[in-house]
Amino acid sequence: MAHIYIYSPSGAVRDKAAFRRGIQRLKVLGHEVEVDPAALASVQRFAGDDAERVAAIARAAASGADVSLISRGGYGLTRILPDIDFAAVAQAAKAGMRWVGFSDFTALQLGALAKTGATTWSGPALIADIGAPDEPDDITLDCLDDVIHGHAEGTGWVMGKKQAEQLHQDLQRLGLRPEGGESVRVAEHATLWGGNLAVVAALLGTPYFPQVEGGVLYLEDVGEPVYRIERLLTQLQLAGVLTRQKAVVLGGFTEMATTAHDKGFSMKTVVARLAQQLPVPVIPALPFGHVPTKVCLPTGACVSLSVHGREVMMLWDDHDHDHDHDHHGH
Repeated sequence: MAHIYIYSPSGAVRDKAAFRRGIQRLKVLGHEVEVDPAALASVQRFAGDDAERVAAIARAAASGADVSLISRGGYGLTRILPDIDFAAVAQAAKAGMRWVGFSDFTALQLGALAKTGATTWSGPALIADIGAPDEPDDITLDCLDDVIHGHAEGTGWVMGKKQAEQLHQDLQRLGLRPEGGESVRVAEHATLWGGNLAVVAALLGTPYFPQVEGGVLYLEDVGEPVYRIERLLTQLQLAGVLTRQKAVVLGGFTEMATTAHDKGFSMKTVVARLAQQLPVPVIPALPFGHVPTKVCLPTGACVSLSVHGREVMMLWDDHDHDHDHDHHGH
């Protein structure tokens, strides 16, 4: 049983039924749920005005909860980054609070990482995942449960046959060869970071963009036409961000619009081109993003990443203890 604090740092809650359903399901699972007083506030498209949402984050940090869980994403965190007390966010994380969310929440996570080196969790949101009309996905719930109880040690996933064949060709081309037992070690003690591609790219050049060298960057997005996805990836590539990593890991890219004009230009061709151009492996099929089945990822933690046949394994060091963040200048 955990104390879970629900707050709304981004978009206004429109689906009240899903909000109530999510809270009820968490209670049925045995958790004590505390709802922020402004969780259902609404100003334009936002869950309250900027000051209200900054205050909600501060209340979450001060709540003493085991988990602070966003109600939903949307848009709204980038506009309040200068007003967030990241020291309080980091202090709460150090005291054992798991900050959990995804999508627009990427802005808070990367801001916290850039400013303090704090580890936060990319994982489900209340409305999209826990309160979905259908029963929540078992794997998503299990992963969240592991995070809540401090049991999460890593995650693994299986690529499609063709994806795996292509990746192994790329790994060979990059000089990454199998070690004993055919396992290819891609990264060790690398900072895991990333999130929503549009939000990551929007932070480039700001003080809230982590300067991670030799990390593992994971990316996902929703509702973007394929050409925009390529443009955002190219922006990160031209800025030197992608080449400075040990690996780029791609999660779900969903609700992508293509038109007759594209003539076969697709996410597949975008990924193939990226993999050819980068001096680091591009690893597909991470179960994360705007998809029902999502694993939880400790953004800011040190991870090791290896590939064995069609399986990818990511393990993280015990993030509950401080480790050196060379790239944060302290």
